[in-house]
Amino acid sequence: MSSPSYDADVLIVGAGPAGVAAAVMAASLKLRTVVIEAGLTGGKLHVVGALDNMPGNWSTGPDLAQALAQDLKRLQESGWCTLLQARAVAVSGHDDRAELTLDSGQVLIGQAIVAATGVASLTPVEADWVTAPNDLAAPPLWRAAPDSLTGRTYVLGADRPLGTWLRAHPKASRTLHVLCPAADEYKVAEVAGDGRVRIVPVSHVTITRPAYGDGWTVEAKDRYGERKVYAVTTVLNNLGNKPAALEGLAQGEDGYCPADRQHPRILIAGDLRSARYQRIATAQGSGAEAVLTCYYNTALQPLFLSPEGQP
Repeated sequence: MSSPSYDADVLIVGAGPAGVAAAVMAASLKLRTVVIEAGLTGGKLHVVGALDNMPGNWSTGPDLAQALAQDLKRLQESGWCTLLQARAVAVSGHDDRAELTLDSGQVLIGQAIVAATGVASLTPVEADWVTAPNDLAAPPLWRAAPDSLTGRTYVLGADRPLGTWLRAHPKASRTLHVLCPAADEYKVAEVAGDGRVRIVPVSHVTITRPAYGDGWTVEAKDRYGERKVYAVTTVLNNLGNKPAALEGLAQGEDGYCPADRQHPRILIAGDLRSARYQRIATAQGSGAEAVLTCYYNTALQPLFLSPEGQP
């Protein structure tokens, strides 16, 4: 049986920190790559207002996103990488190939696929601990300018952009009342000492429109079942993320895609792996590691060798 006609050695889905790191590593190993991205290179970096846990003296997400775009440009000029503006919808692994399906119906074939599609933001309607009207106007916290917040401000969820927002706006004096479900408790340690934050532990929240006036009415049930009602001027969304998993990936109960449950030709990188390791630095490391994993996989290694048997 003849070998498949490969479009690339490695197909990389996503041009965020993990995907670009995977492309850089692949190029260093002289592997032909196609990077598939439907949006902007850098992904969510474009809305990260402050970086303080990244080496390299980066101060904002957009700065790093611009550098990643330059990395991809360099790789394309070298001839080892092609950037394809398209949306991937499904993956599948086979004995002799990995297949990636685009929303156009086109199927790309590679020797391996690195899935680095990251995560998408949850909406209040999707959170199981929130009951809210479908038309709730809850802008994301990371977009909120301090001078736009008036009256009593409540934040739905204690996801990590809370800490990023506080660091990005060190002079903002507005108090944020953060409605925090049990699942978010491990995330609040980094903001616990900030006097601008009031953590409100909750088991469920119901948001309704008041009978008179503007704003919202928030009924919060705490961990012991006791209820308190608040009149709120502004509600901001900081609920966290849901994995942007492609069809064909093996998912855990939480929707994320553990690397050890995938076909050997399907590698997982970045935020798609787990809710607990969503950091830019770990995403980049996982992207590079994913490429090295498939490169050194004894079952796949012969496919990545030259005719002389050398990498």
